[in-house]
Amino acid sequence: MVPVLDRIRVPRPAGEHPRTRPDHLSGGKAYRSRRNRCYLRRRQVKHTIPERRDQRTHRQNRGSQGGRPTSFDPSRYARRNEVERTINQLKGFRAVATRFDKRAYVIHGTVTAAAVRPWLRS
Repeated sequence: MVPVLDRIRVPRPAGEHPRTRPDHLSGGKAYRSRRNRCYLRRRQVKHTIPERRDQRTHRQNRGSQGGRPTSFDPSRYARRNEVERTINQLKGFRAVATRFDKRAYVIHGTVTAAAVRPWLRS
């Protein structure tokens, strides 16, 4: 997760310095490691990552030393499903799923064409 977040560059319309920090991040239980949470806290990125059952029981077994559970917004986490369904819909486009193209501008065009197709159908 850390290498992916380090490569984020969102250009700004006025040609200013690009954004490198997301406002919020949603992830699955697999991304709930201490390293990831410390990294997000250090970069001041709010996150919605559910607590794994074994981590919850370990925290509860420690009693007052276990600390408080981290905040979790179920409605924000449910929106993660929309993103996954959209990516799977794009992968239904064979050229996106197989990634035969080598050049970035060709891949960008292929993904754009794949995204336009469901948009036109609706």
